[in-house]
Amino acid sequence: MCAQKIHVPGRTWNRRQVLAMGGSLLAAWPTLGGVASAAFRRNVGLGDYPFSLGVASGDPSSDGFVLWTRLAPKPLEHDGGMPNENVEVRWTVCHDEAMTKVAAQGTAIATPDMGHSVHVEVPGLDPNRWYFYQFAAAGEISPKGRARTAPNANDMLSQLKFAFASCQHFESGHYTAYQHMTREGFDVVAHLGDYIYEREGKGGKTRMHAGPYIDSLGDYRVRHAQYKTDPHLQAAHAMCPWLVTWDDHEFDNNYANEIPQHPNAKRNQNGEYMKRRARAYKAYYENMPLRMAQLPTGPDMQLYRSVKFGRLVDFDVLDTRQYRTDQPCGDGRKEPNDEVYLPEATILGDQQENWLTKQFETSDSVWNVLAQQVMMGRVDRDPSKKVGYSMDQWPGYEVNRLRMLKFFEQHPDKNPVVLTGDIHCNWANDLQVNCEDADSAAVAVEFVGTSISSGGNGAEQRDDTAMVLAQNPFVKFNNYERGYVACEVTPQTWTTHYRTVPFVTKPDAPLNTRASFVVEAGKSGLNPA
Repeated sequence: MCAQKIHVPGRTWNRRQVLAMGGSLLAAWPTLGGVASAAFRRNVGLGDYPFSLGVASGDPSSDGFVLWTRLAPKPLEHDGGMPNENVEVRWTVCHDEAMTKVAAQGTAIATPDMGHSVHVEVPGLDPNRWYFYQFAAAGEISPKGRARTAPNANDMLSQLKFAFASCQHFESGHYTAYQHMTREGFDVVAHLGDYIYEREGKGGKTRMHAGPYIDSLGDYRVRHAQYKTDPHLQAAHAMCPWLVTWDDHEFDNNYANEIPQHPNAKRNQNGEYMKRRARAYKAYYENMPLRMAQLPTGPDMQLYRSVKFGRLVDFDVLDTRQYRTDQPCGDGRKEPNDEVYLPEATILGDQQENWLTKQFETSDSVWNVLAQQVMMGRVDRDPSKKVGYSMDQWPGYEVNRLRMLKFFEQHPDKNPVVLTGDIHCNWANDLQVNCEDADSAAVAVEFVGTSISSGGNGAEQRDDTAMVLAQNPFVKFNNYERGYVACEVTPQTWTTHYRTVPFVTKPDAPLNTRASFVVEAGKSGLNPA
């Protein structure tokens, strides 16, 4: 893990804090003494710009956030084009975009073992305010990023504006949705998984993956790096803090805990599957703005956590992959059988579910949000043709799903909202304990966001959309374009806008708002905006 030296003006000053309050980061860099100056001279010959992957921030608290960058002058090489040595990276957080009013600064060590990534947990900042940040290393400075601290735990925000997104298959299309997201501007972004995809590069696509079906640590690093070279993704990261969680393609499609769904003899024999998972998890951590609490240990990584925005919103960020039991009937869309109702089947795992229920019970926030991966609503496609619901989603674990819905029913004051990705289409669902009774009360709402690019060009509707809506009256909206979901949250209302683009196989698609919904605090259920 990177070593850090942290200095916060007004708290602990010493001679190492030499970035001039009135000068730019680049101008101040040559004045650094000691270790920093030596690191600068030793690495001046890197050749190419080391900040090719941009910058990011994440997981804000009331006194700080985590800052991320990764040095990679040659991002599509296994080592990123970096020498096999430690490199000192200086970071600066300022009150102003001109980077003249320093709030905090320090150094972090980018090590080869961590892919020359750095994760800086900045302390001592003021609550509920914007800051700007920047890195410097090897005689170069990074792009600037903007990050916001959360309010104090007991404070009530008047509004929080955030977006959520998922599923950004690089080969399938351009990240135009991120271009529009950055223009719209948000306080925070939640990414719900499938940040990368694991398959080898294929010709005839909009863009092409670099490298083979990813298996080695170097393969995973290259794939993450290739995705992060996209300028619209970089800009969205630099816009505001992100809350990230994975789904399956960060490792392997539709996997369930230690059970592969798409076995390959070479990859899954002799414990190789879990070794590969360890490599995937390590690369994920290296490339995301995550705190040290999420640092993986071998094939295990605690990604579930809570991020609180005062008494307005609690985000409970979940992991529905690492702890689940095997999917019943396989992982596809099937007519359910008795396996769906196994009482021991779990999508969260006992420890995570216990943690989640305690988070809800002790929360004092108006809105309590599950930022997670797979659909909770049980959408039946066509019972007459025995095409049921997906076994890879919450309905494949029906006892666990109903237990969570009944828990929501018992805690209506918590205003539960479920955010979902995964399935490359938009849905707005009233969640009911008994979804077969159209008149039963909603106990929560679910907003399912489409993909950024996965699936290629979409469509407003499919041939079966009208039938699906008729057979599933709890579904209030369904759409198959690409895009993201924008949410505006106040103490009284939650407003959701489904932003879509009509195509992704060429750039510069326009932005549309296909539907908007409002939820009133204390009155669960969707209302058209």
